[in-house]
Amino acid sequence: MKTVTLSTLQAYKRAGETFSCLTAYDASFAHAASQAGIDVLLVGDSLGMVLQGQQSTLPVTLDDICYHTHCAARGKGASLLMVDLPFMSNASTEQLLRDSGELMRAGAELVKVEGEAWMADGIRELTRRGVPVCAHLGLTPQTVYQLGGYKVQGRDAERAEQIINDAKTLVEAGASVILLECVPASLGKAVTEALDVPVIGIGAGPDTDGQILVMHDILGVTHGRTPRFVKNFLADADSIQGAFQRYHQDVKQRVFPAPEHCF
Repeated sequence: MKTVTLSTLQAYKRAGETFSCLTAYDASFAHAASQAGIDVLLVGDSLGMVLQGQQSTLPVTLDDICYHTHCAARGKGASLLMVDLPFMSNASTEQLLRDSGELMRAGAELVKVEGEAWMADGIRELTRRGVPVCAHLGLTPQTVYQLGGYKVQGRDAERAEQIINDAKTLVEAGASVILLECVPASLGKAVTEALDVPVIGIGAGPDTDGQILVMHDILGVTHGRTPRFVKNFLADADSIQGAFQRYHQDVKQRVFPAPEHCF
């Protein structure tokens, strides 16, 4: 497997090929996922829920993310390593730059930040300083209490149009990738077609350029209610490595997500 870079993801988009993404929080699982062919690994603030047992991602600190980034970076192999900025890292441009710098020094190759069009100035400043950015739109878990829970976003025409316009604004500001979470499949397709940069979906339908899931979800160890867009790939595999490979293959062949995983 050749080393995956932003240029690789852009080439996939131009060729109409999809790519796989999966969370990883330590060296061992990062290595296993990379060996299975996973293109992009994410050290997500989802670690607050799946590792720490928190009710949301909000308690996760920069130190938490940096620690797990150091670990995952040692095992990531040829995969591209994307890392989440934790809650309130975007409180000011100064903090955004400082926290992003910490993540890059820890091993991040792509920094993911939540926020709508108002994040354009911050993304512009990061881009000027050589920090590649993935902008996260749709259901943004760091604003879950404001949203009133983990609900599908963009169901009505006005909100869908806003998400498309926000995505365009953030790409114009310098975002290299858009991640779209928990939106109708029709909106996932519209955003993907409207942008020249790769779009990664989670619960955003089958037409995005890439797909991402939380590792614990594809291994069937999710606590509480299982989201509609999740599939247990370990159920039909004989090992964790086999589950990773099956997920990667199903994404590459556009078998996953199927209609039952979409909104």
